[in-house]
Amino acid sequence: MTKTLMPAAQRGGSLKRSLGLWAIVGLGLGYMTPTVIFDTFGMVAEESNNVVPLGYLVALVVMTFTAISYGKISGAIPSAGSAYTYVRESMHPNAGFMVGWVALIDYMLLPLVNCLIIRSYLEALFPGVPGVVWVVIYVVGVTGLIYLTMRGTSNLNMLLLVFSIAVMVVFVFLVIFQLNRGEGMGTIASMNPFFHSDVQATAVLSAATVVCFSFIGFDAVTMYAEEAKNPKIMPRAILLTVLIGGGIFLVTAYFTQLRFPDWEVFLIEGDNPRQFLDDSTLPLIGSGVGGGLLMAVLTAAGFCATLASGLASHASVSRMLLVMGRNNVLPKRFFGYINPKTHTPTFNIVLTGAISLLAAAFTLEQIADFINFGALIAFTFVNLSVIAWFAIRKGLRKTPKDIFNYIVMPAIGTIMTGILWAFLSGYSLAGGLTWTALGFIYLLFLTKGFRRPVASFDENQPVTGYNKVLENEGAE
Repeated sequence: MTKTLMPAAQRGGSLKRSLGLWAIVGLGLGYMTPTVIFDTFGMVAEESNNVVPLGYLVALVVMTFTAISYGKISGAIPSAGSAYTYVRESMHPNAGFMVGWVALIDYMLLPLVNCLIIRSYLEALFPGVPGVVWVVIYVVGVTGLIYLTMRGTSNLNMLLLVFSIAVMVVFVFLVIFQLNRGEGMGTIASMNPFFHSDVQATAVLSAATVVCFSFIGFDAVTMYAEEAKNPKIMPRAILLTVLIGGGIFLVTAYFTQLRFPDWEVFLIEGDNPRQFLDDSTLPLIGSGVGGGLLMAVLTAAGFCATLASGLASHASVSRMLLVMGRNNVLPKRFFGYINPKTHTPTFNIVLTGAISLLAAAFTLEQIADFINFGALIAFTFVNLSVIAWFAIRKGLRKTPKDIFNYIVMPAIGTIMTGILWAFLSGYSLAGGLTWTALGFIYLLFLTKGFRRPVASFDENQPVTGYNKVLENEGAE
């Protein structure tokens, strides 16, 4: 018998608390895609003037402060939420709407980024095939799979993640062997990847802004708050995801920088010598360290990690649009529709796939800039929401400890993310501010000029009902 969403929602089903600490950390790391370090290495090396590890270190410090804020606010508001939920609850529904609207840039473009990276891998392996062919094949395959089912993929995600990290460990050992043999910088101990005479602070901050999108995913674990075995593990899960992911990025970037001390080594001959700088340097890094075999293995690891992230991000944005549609924030007839046969929000899934087709026309650097705009806005307001919720709403500002925890720490996180936001490219600022302006106009329409409340981003009811359908579907 076919099951529909509404009866499940009416029964008040709840999300199953089945995820432990490391399962949630694994999901966050899988979303972050550790192998993305190789994809963006060329562009970041050029941007930072060959101090990629320093760019990651700066980004890691900023993300750590923001992760602490996420941990605090997720503990206080333990819903399947994200930045827009926290801002809505701690500040104002209209502010939550605007942060949610800007965050849509992240969610909508992350599947496109994964498609773009996959395209660059396959172009490197099969140079005679036009990139648009791979884009269409990938989008049709992923969209079709998610169209049919959106069951959890935690175990598969962990398997793909372990494989990817294992290949990265092998890569690092090969690089160490080659450095000891005199290749690259010819040493495994050097401060050059962090500082040299040509390092400029503005270039480093600009590079840190670029690599921020590598960390996107640690905040995504907040959506599992209602599925954690114990909600109290969420702050630790968020912080561990940032620290472990940042450690992987930092160590890998350090040894890669020693092996390839100058970004110009990635320039190739041909009609488009900047191809790999603009898209992905992973194939060239693999080939340079281990020839065709390592190039193939590293590409396979990147492919698996990117595919897992692509499935997760595609499914997540479809789910987010479903929530917004069912709450009348977006047109309910389209965005709130669930196919009664597949039990999936098919319109949202197809729309996300259609947007992903743009991977045939853009570069990784361009899309990363747009994503960083939305991410840094969300991160900034999560830090501010800690101040608003604890220091202002709860009055926790009377002791030195409270002032430090709920004002000083999130204020530092706010300032740091604000500095990185100021170093976004003019290209991303123009596009991001245009998108923000459209959101403000839409907010005026929803609220009739602020004369009525904006529709609530109530995530629990539709997500709960939808997951209950999935549980029933899996039990058949």
